Amino acid sequence: MSMPQFHATTILSVRKGDQIAIAGDGQVTMQHVVAKGDAVKVRKLDNIGADGAGVLVGFAGSAADAFALLEKFEVKLKETPANVKKAAIELAKLWRTDRMLRRLESLLAVADKSCSLLISGSGDVIEPSDGVLAIGSGGDYAASAARALVRHTEMPAKEIVQEAMQIAGETCIYTNTHITVLEL
Repeated sequence: MSMPQFHATTILSVRKGDQIAIAGDGQVTMQHVVAKGDAVKVRKLDNIGADGAGVLVGFAGSAADAFALLEKFEVKLKETPANVKKAAIELAKLWRTDRMLRRLESLLAVADKSCSLLISGSGDVIEPSDGVLAIGSGGDYAASAARALVRHTEMPAKEIVQEAMQIAGETCIYTNTHITVLEL
């Protein structure tokens, strides 16, 4: 089963040493028209996660669906505030089995000091082996650029996500270069 491909967004997370950064582009596309160019698709949930440093979250897909899932994820995080993996697994189980939730079309990328995870409605909770995680239509472009920068530069995570998202925005027609970057 393949992962759903959502058009109109790109989210990229990079973990490099003890640095974690997440970025999202600002483009919202409705069919073949750019409806908005400055949307914010990444959030920082404060005072939770490993060491209480916070959790970074990005979403691709339907905004309404993503916000509903984000609320459910926050509830799961409050139940296990220091264990993002457990909260992600519990959300994925709920998402897959709940009648209403399983119709939601979105993907979440989450990261805290301990891990980075992709969470999907098909029950996937995937931790990238190289610290690079990307979702959305420009995700493959952004991830490829980020991997090259991680391997061949000394740039910090924040600069890597910024530059990789810029490259994705110049390549993917569903991604723009209005980029929001958050870091832990």
